[in-house]
Amino acid sequence: MRRLWNCLKLRHMIFIVLTLALLICCFRITIVNEGEQETGQSERPRLTVRYNINCTAIYEMEPVELGKTLEIRKQKSYIGPTDEAVVNATSDCDQFVMSRGYDKIQGSDFEREFPLAFSLVVHQDAALVERLLRAIYMPHNIYCIHYDLKSSDDFISAMKGLARCIPNVFIASKLERVQYAGISRLKADLNCLSDLLYSEVKWKYVINLCGQDFPLRANAELVSDLKELKGRNMVESKKPGGKTGRWSVHYLLKDNNSQYYESPVSTPEMKSPPPHNIEMFVGSAYFTLSREFVVIVHQSSLVRDFLTWCEDTYSPDEHFWATLIRVPGVPGEVPRSDPEISELISKTRLVKWSYLETILYPPCTGVSIRSVCIYGAAELRWLLNYGHWFANKVDPKVDPVLTECLEEILSEKQPKLQ
Repeated sequence: MRRLWNCLKLRHMIFIVLTLALLICCFRITIVNEGEQETGQSERPRLTVRYNINCTAIYEMEPVELGKTLEIRKQKSYIGPTDEAVVNATSDCDQFVMSRGYDKIQGSDFEREFPLAFSLVVHQDAALVERLLRAIYMPHNIYCIHYDLKSSDDFISAMKGLARCIPNVFIASKLERVQYAGISRLKADLNCLSDLLYSEVKWKYVINLCGQDFPLRANAELVSDLKELKGRNMVESKKPGGKTGRWSVHYLLKDNNSQYYESPVSTPEMKSPPPHNIEMFVGSAYFTLSREFVVIVHQSSLVRDFLTWCEDTYSPDEHFWATLIRVPGVPGEVPRSDPEISELISKTRLVKWSYLETILYPPCTGVSIRSVCIYGAAELRWLLNYGHWFANKVDPKVDPVLTECLEEILSEKQPKLQ
């Protein structure tokens, strides 16, 4: 009996030791994985690989494959890297550039002969900004990042890290505290445009983006479309309609203590008409502009006067560009008598508004926030086939599969260094 008892006791002790060893091993693996995610040095885990999702099947709208994406969204299994993780990752530039594949990106001669510039006005989610930057990056293009002065310290450090590590990426020399619907949002882009004009890269067109935009065309396809513009600009520009109140009265940006309001506040004080008999148009804050047009914006006294006049208007970025492209004599001028350029005609940016769903486009398959759709994977085919260059809004926290499929499809179109 004693021998049996000792044998059972020994087996019990072995079981405990093995269990503890297994727990320690699992704990170490968890710590390593968490550490890799925290430093951002490891390859981003792809849910399309983990769940065996075929992006071609998503594009073809196959029900079983789309069902997998809905299950992933229900599980909320995507956890993106923190801003601190991007800061840590960019502390070693060589490793960061190699791990994210920037060193493998190259363009064709066709693309290198037609360099592009980008203005990125961003304020949060450094990992998403980096994914956007990675998706549009070409070593012969030039990229200006303007971060909001209200952004967190980690986000700011992450943006500086991206600019330090990636060639032809830089931080705007002048930064704004961006106020919703205020002049500072417009000035953020103008600051980048000024810096871009003085850069060594002699770009042909400039496009402005925000952190939740994502490309729908590879760089070569974008260049091909831009060449077809032959110097014209791609900007939404429509008659004002009911939006004249945005500039008919004076708006206040700050209170009596010089603290910024959340958004500009209207006053009873009427504004004077715009200078130089400029006819007003409205559109989007987002643009595709030729270099020649940007030179005029930078040098023209008419533009300076109009900018000054816009400072106390509401959301001036949504009438500044739409109006300027209609000014007689500007490069790529759109005559005032020409038809309206709606957001569906302007190819720069594809936005889906909830109140126009089923009228102009199919319903949002992601989620709508403040009437704007954050796209779902079931919209992949529609996004790629509509003809626009960038989608707004795309966010992996809403649907990570859509982001990964867009990355995969665009990556397959890009030439790579061997």
